Amino acid sequence: MHGEELIRSLFVSLAIGLLVGAERHWREREDAPGRRTAGVRTFALTGLSGGVVAALAAPMGPVGGAVLLSAGLLALVAVLLPFALREAEAEGRVSATSLVAAVATYALGALAVAGEARAAGAAAVAMTAVLAARESLHGMMARITWAELRSAILLLSMTLVALPLVPDAPIAWLAGVNPHQVWTLAILLAGISFLGYLGLKLGGARKGLLLAGAAGGLVSSTAVTLSNAAAAAQGGPAGPMAAGALVAGAVSCLRTAGLALLMAPGIAPVLWPALTAAAAGMGAVALLLARRRATVADGPPPPGNPFEIGPVLRMALLLAGVGALARFASEQIGGAAVIVIALVTGLTDVDAITLSVPALVPDSITAAVAGQAVAAAVASNIVAKGVYGVVLGSRGYGRWFGLGSAAGLAAGAVTLLLTAR
Repeated sequence: MHGEELIRSLFVSLAIGLLVGAERHWREREDAPGRRTAGVRTFALTGLSGGVVAALAAPMGPVGGAVLLSAGLLALVAVLLPFALREAEAEGRVSATSLVAAVATYALGALAVAGEARAAGAAAVAMTAVLAARESLHGMMARITWAELRSAILLLSMTLVALPLVPDAPIAWLAGVNPHQVWTLAILLAGISFLGYLGLKLGGARKGLLLAGAAGGLVSSTAVTLSNAAAAAQGGPAGPMAAGALVAGAVSCLRTAGLALLMAPGIAPVLWPALTAAAAGMGAVALLLARRRATVADGPPPPGNPFEIGPVLRMALLLAGVGALARFASEQIGGAAVIVIALVTGLTDVDAITLSVPALVPDSITAAVAGQAVAAAVASNIVAKGVYGVVLGSRGYGRWFGLGSAAGLAAGAVTLLLTAR
């Protein structure tokens, strides 16, 4: 690296140091001059030093370059460590944050000159954000419970450790069920449950569950319905839980309409009015529930454990069983009627119909038939979720969620009939 490119990279190294140094200096801005180990100037020079050493190490080859970079890092620590120890002794505290930040600034400065300026800059911004969030992070760790920490660890283990080991192919002796998809659903259920718990704890029952439901509806409204039903059955507030699930259903309808429009724009006149009306019907009931202060105030506090793995797995197995049954029914029907197949498949999976049927337009079916098939899948999915909510949730949850689902289904059906004329 030579010339203008090297100058730009060194400038990034300097900017990284200035960014981190600004945060470190601001935090100790009330200290008198000479009372802090490193401020904005020291960190700026540290980042620039990392870049200069990396530039000098580049022509020396892998071994020689690594030795030079390591020597520069050791020199940096040797210079800063005595000052950090004196500062800690004078202030009566124990903290290695500034020293570690200086080491990271040196490394990021070197990385910028090594050809990864964008990655180094992004890492510097992330590191500065972590440093600036000290009070928030410390406060969160003071409030977090062991159940919450265990839930987060379990969720990460299910995602990063177990999921890659699960076979990703249909298994014949399991009625064609894909274990990878089933386990992914279990992770989704756990994540949504944890998200809903945090929403309850941080944002309150009224706002937290609505936001969690809207986010979950972009992925799986069925998972939100099941997780909220389980929480309501364990004593959670029925009204807000049902409101969150209804919001997820409304968002799911709009998401399905968007996917279908991308696949076949010609079906929009048939599909969009019906799905928008269905979303409006469920959303209206959800807003009414969210505004009922008595429902939220009378509800018990959120459970101490965000989720339990047993119920989550049982829900995932339930969905896998229903999916296998729907797949079997589809195979028996064959190609008899696209709408009938959509009704059966929609019991567990709307996306399969949404992505496959519109692709048949106009070669095999008309846009009107494709739109009606997607609407039929959505309708059967709303009915299936309504049954899940009534069977698995508390009495109040089942009543409110069933009412909202019926309102959305009726609004969509009436709109579909009117637009089909």
